[in-house]
Amino acid sequence: MMNLLNKRSARTLKGAASASLLCAVFALPIQAAVMDIEAVFEPDSSNPNNNVFVNMTPSEGFCRQIPQACAPYKLFSLIAPISFTANAPILANHADPRQGGMARVPSDWREVVVTHESGDTEVLSIRIGGIGHEAAIPRPVTELTGGGWWDDLWVGGGWAYAPIPCSSVGWHSAGPSGYNSFWRVARGVGVCSKTAKFDIPLSFRYLYFVFAYELRTPNPLTMKTGKYTGTMPYTVGPRQDFDMGDVMIPSDNQLTLNFSLDVRHTLKVEIPPGGNRVELVPQGGWQAWLTQGRKPTRLFRDQTLNVSSSSRFKMSLDCQYSTDGNRCSVRDPASGHVVPLDVSVTLPNGLVDATDQPVSRRLLRRDGSGTELFQPRFYVDRKPGTLHFEIAQDEVEEMIKPGVARTYSGTVTVVWDSEVG
Repeated sequence: MMNLLNKRSARTLKGAASASLLCAVFALPIQAAVMDIEAVFEPDSSNPNNNVFVNMTPSEGFCRQIPQACAPYKLFSLIAPISFTANAPILANHADPRQGGMARVPSDWREVVVTHESGDTEVLSIRIGGIGHEAAIPRPVTELTGGGWWDDLWVGGGWAYAPIPCSSVGWHSAGPSGYNSFWRVARGVGVCSKTAKFDIPLSFRYLYFVFAYELRTPNPLTMKTGKYTGTMPYTVGPRQDFDMGDVMIPSDNQLTLNFSLDVRHTLKVEIPPGGNRVELVPQGGWQAWLTQGRKPTRLFRDQTLNVSSSSRFKMSLDCQYSTDGNRCSVRDPASGHVVPLDVSVTLPNGLVDATDQPVSRRLLRRDGSGTELFQPRFYVDRKPGTLHFEIAQDEVEEMIKPGVARTYSGTVTVVWDSEVG
């Protein structure tokens, strides 16, 4: 008898900007500037080679309104509940970019260590790839510009026209006192600034800001099942991570991103009906011995099974009978004679050992030595593997002595364990 044993957020911010003309001031709930980002890996049998995390955090603001402008760049956006208020008027034709409308964001990759409940760690990376906000002015733009519009207020046109080295995205919305814009930011980009053509009196404001982020997640196939968590703290304010210049002062100087990577692995082994009862026979069956007197050289059975795996695992045996402590055995109850049984495994293509080698007829032991780690190169979905059961020739000769009728049996449990240290 053979048995197979298989061992195995809530969001803190809600909100979205309107795609219509933004003329009014929106009041966001007062709360700490802490935001959650959750990604999930769950193997997909329809796409087994796509072994990546899926960001489950809904975009807010720009990437929610205009997803086609974000998807090609793998960007997602969130609305940070932080406002900015000018501490001085913005003067026309100011020479210092820090005295006007500017932005500098952490556009280079930064690493975040995420930790599993077991203590195992992995590294994900994040970079900020876009910045936007809703700007509000104290008087209508027509008054500030003497009858003009937003394109007349700033050198180079309104904020829809991103200053180099930032990039325009082709969408914005505007009203007499409010302007909603977004700039895409390439990796390593520094300051992007706009110069006012007219004085902007106190108090120019950003009611909130929208940031777009890009993620690089670790390889889920090498990770344990469960959740990995980590935190990325950013500073906000003049000459900080999120820097809007020396005039625009934030309502909060900290923005914290909490990350959760949820790994939902599959490890499934299927045997055909009746496959848990294994009968060992000679090559060609018993007839060759009975009719021709040809002694069997070995007794064996190859049992095919289907394996699905996206996770690392190890294998071992649990035995009803054992003679040497590490191999299983079968026993004749009448005589008490016990015979060692070799059990080995061949795994499907795509599953390899710790040295990245295919697994063919790898001997299984009770202590698991030699089979401490198998791992997928890609998600293996219902692919055939084989368990090999064999009794060697010298043992067979003792079992089939003339004039002695014996029946050997025993239970072998093959353990597939995803809890790999």
